[in-house]
Amino acid sequence: MPSARCKLLAMPKALSACGISELQRHLRALLGHDQIVTQAYGRHLLIKRLYDQEPTVVARLSELSRNRYGAAFRSHSGRWEPLPGSASLDEMAQVVVTLLQPYLQPDNH
Repeated sequence: MPSARCKLLAMPKALSACGISELQRHLRALLGHDQIVTQAYGRHLLIKRLYDQEPTVVARLSELSRNRYGAAFRSHSGRWEPLPGSASLDEMAQVVVTLLQPYLQPDNH
């Protein structure tokens, strides 16, 4: 859950460091491990899984409009394939975890 001083749902055009940290904490809580990192890339937020301590991009959340995000995953060919729906940042994080959970698990899982 977002802290009182850092609202996950009210992100400006460029995602704040606070929002990125909150999203990373939210994803880690949903997955139950800390091998997930997030990184802003323009109007996108990359979701990376650590493989042998090397970050590999698995998915991204993209700002579609104010407080609305879409998600996509990186296919084996390197192309971005859209995931269904659009919603708030934390709701789309839940969609990513639900649909891509096997790809977001730790090496020893």
